[in-house]
Amino acid sequence: MNKFTALGLSAAMAATLAGCSVTGGDLIRPGEPTATLIVINDTYGNIDGIAISDCDNFTYGLNRLADGDSVAPGQARSFTLSAGCWDVSTNDFGGGEARKRMTLSAGDVMRYSVYE
Repeated sequence: MNKFTALGLSAAMAATLAGCSVTGGDLIRPGEPTATLIVINDTYGNIDGIAISDCDNFTYGLNRLADGDSVAPGQARSFTLSAGCWDVSTNDFGGGEARKRMTLSAGDVMRYSVYE
């Protein structure tokens, strides 16, 4: 194992022990009220990655879309989340990226449009 791999594993273990998650954490925390986030693709290309994590997490986490799934231009994808602060990152196959921090209250329906 090289030192970069060891360093990455150490950081992941430290984050896990600190209560953070490499995956971005659960979108719904048991016993908490929920809200809805709708990610709208207002770009000219497919969004092939949507990462969502609690604002306290050290990473945006893994792609919340299923393998091979994408959001076509003009289309949207909906997520149910616990109310609170969330970091959202989207990317497309061409390398474009958009990031936003948002706070959702219980019962909210938040629409997040991703532009070029």
